[in-house]
Amino acid sequence: MLSFTCDYLEGAHPEILKKLSQTNLEQTVGYGEDDYCLSAKEKIKKAIDNPNADIYFLCGGTQTNQIAIAGLLKPYEGVICADSGHINVHEAGAIEYCGHKVLAIPQHDGKINSTDLQEYLSQFYADDNQQHMVYPGMVYISYPTEYGTLYSRRELEDIYALCKKYDLTFYIDGARLGYGVVRGENSLKDIAHLCDVFYIGGTKIGALFGEALIFCNNNTPKHFTTVIKQHGALLAKGRMLGIQFDCLFQDDLYIEICQRADEMADEIRRAFKSKNYRLVYENCTNQVFVLMSKTQIERLKTKVDFAVWDKYDEDTYITRFVSSWATTLQNVEILRSLI
Repeated sequence: MLSFTCDYLEGAHPEILKKLSQTNLEQTVGYGEDDYCLSAKEKIKKAIDNPNADIYFLCGGTQTNQIAIAGLLKPYEGVICADSGHINVHEAGAIEYCGHKVLAIPQHDGKINSTDLQEYLSQFYADDNQQHMVYPGMVYISYPTEYGTLYSRRELEDIYALCKKYDLTFYIDGARLGYGVVRGENSLKDIAHLCDVFYIGGTKIGALFGEALIFCNNNTPKHFTTVIKQHGALLAKGRMLGIQFDCLFQDDLYIEICQRADEMADEIRRAFKSKNYRLVYENCTNQVFVLMSKTQIERLKTKVDFAVWDKYDEDTYITRFVSSWATTLQNVEILRSLI
């Protein structure tokens, strides 16, 4: 049974497992204060060209989003995002659970744009009843988006300019950041200079688990380690995170993993196109969206596991196939033969 349901089906890249095994019997201090965490942070600072960045290692994406948003927003503020955004749809109300409303605006192939954002903000501040409403305090996007699409540099600049104009924090969810960095026009350095806070995902990019949350502009919430602890997210064996990111940012492994996965996604696209399937959300990252009939889905599901994403019309559904560092050309060829 093949599976293309997501990019974290396998354990971890062999180099990471090797490093974890080699260091297994070492004794280190806890809570992210060990030498491996410090080394990983220095490598990340160099990669993003920001020696003054504050970096915290956390275990998962939802956890990272909730803690970052809860730490940065005031009690009466909410976070603006696309109506298809991860925090609005697929995080089980985690943001609302910590006391902050998600303020959804229209998406366009998964992205928000500065025109809609400006309209939302203008209408909010023109409303005489704003003191009875949730104030916007942050703009959230994911890069790539939920549909694998990418923002151009100009789009990010325009959103960031509005955030500065209205004194909003610009936060980028980078669960799959690397898959976009190796294909889009924005490098890690660009991302770090076009927002206030973002994270570099590890869970979906070769690590067993882990995300690196980065505050770019001396804007770390006060006593943030304590905030992490209050959310039950301060890992005692913090070196487990540090070792993984130290490995990912050694000899460009992070980039290598992302390039490999994107190349395999290209092969999946070619496989479907060769069989005259129609693709949705033409993107270049590691998520492939394909239109399939109910009958096609039922037949393929007997051999391949994949996600049925949304209904497209009366007889057609949007399905999703995802590649990872471990996706092989052989498995793609098997998929091609089955479809």
